[in-house]
Amino acid sequence: MTPTKISRRLLTLAAVSLAPWSAHATNGYFSHGYGAIAQGMAGVGIALPQDALASATNPAGIGAVGNRFDLGLSWFIPRRSADIVGNGAGPDERFSGNGDKNFFIPEFAYTRQLNSTTHIGLAAYGNGGLNTEYKRNPYARFGATGTAGVNLEQLFITPSVAYRVNDVHTLGAAVNFAYQRFSAKGIGLFGAGGFSSAPANVSDQGTDSSTGVGIRLGWTGEVAPQLTLGATWASKVQGKFSKYRGLFANGGGFDAPENYGVGLAYEASPAWTLAADVQTIRYSKVGSVGNSAASLFNGTQQLGVANGPGFGWRDVTVLKLGVSHQLRPDLAVRGGVSFSEQPVPASETFFNVLAPGVVQRHLTLGATWTSPGGGELTGFFARALGKTVNGSNAIPAAFGGGNANVRLKETIIGIAYGWKL
Repeated sequence: MTPTKISRRLLTLAAVSLAPWSAHATNGYFSHGYGAIAQGMAGVGIALPQDALASATNPAGIGAVGNRFDLGLSWFIPRRSADIVGNGAGPDERFSGNGDKNFFIPEFAYTRQLNSTTHIGLAAYGNGGLNTEYKRNPYARFGATGTAGVNLEQLFITPSVAYRVNDVHTLGAAVNFAYQRFSAKGIGLFGAGGFSSAPANVSDQGTDSSTGVGIRLGWTGEVAPQLTLGATWASKVQGKFSKYRGLFANGGGFDAPENYGVGLAYEASPAWTLAADVQTIRYSKVGSVGNSAASLFNGTQQLGVANGPGFGWRDVTVLKLGVSHQLRPDLAVRGGVSFSEQPVPASETFFNVLAPGVVQRHLTLGATWTSPGGGELTGFFARALGKTVNGSNAIPAAFGGGNANVRLKETIIGIAYGWKL
């Protein structure tokens, strides 16, 4: 296959990826990893590039994967719910947010070595997202009508380049072209009673979209025999949903947050590889995500104003640990576990009934079979263990007091095929 034909196919696939496939996530609203191989190792990849999706984690990694094309699909199965307890406006109740139960997330990537020092790549993948749909509206007791929920999708298309400085060190750079989609419904009560600076643009405005551009930089270095280190940083990517300028701070602002991390990979033997990543996601630096809702409920700020109320999410740091074993020449098996800090404070659960991104622990398994022709068939299974955040004085007195408790658990099953070109 010629480079021209490959490029045409990549552009076609990129267009298909813009279709409304929901991209959902597990570390807050970021994916736990990119590429089926990494996802089978709890998302580890900063110092351990293994397929063409490496640029989504660390663009320096494409310098180690050669000429290849990878195509994958994940089946994402979240289970989310909420309780309203101790509230004066009605009895204790549990609400299911699983109106949409199954999501399919595609990803693909291509890498090519131009010469002995320079590699290029292109990847398209779901960076993150979040969805809830409550057939019984948890806010109905407060005056809301219809089904309630939100849907956020983030698609990144990432061209990248890696330069091998020498036999030890590789530098990488990528451009993140971000396409976001968002919708909200059934929360019109937050546009009433002076809660919003733009009451008509809080809820039920259909799907809005936004585009933005950011950069990702990275490094990998073979610092000792069988030991590789890596580091990466990605800038904030600006985004704005004008149709929801009465909901999100800064007139509808919704940026993809800055994030960074370090990693290591150690080849303990020709058959065993151990790896670890530490990643930080700066949710608190995005006003619509990180600002507390307290200023809304104490009457000092309206939704939608500059630096206005948000969902109150904190920054999270995630530790990912993975192991891979070459069981035989044509079969590799792997596993991993990850641990994340909690983004949702107990005091902010009332708003986060809509966005319960609360899971903190992941267990993953995966395997790759290499065909006689060199093609790689990979599968993985990931389980985000169920987590509940019980509210603490979360519902304002004006709404009858009490608490909202939010919970989430997830299952992800994925398959991918990689061609070495």
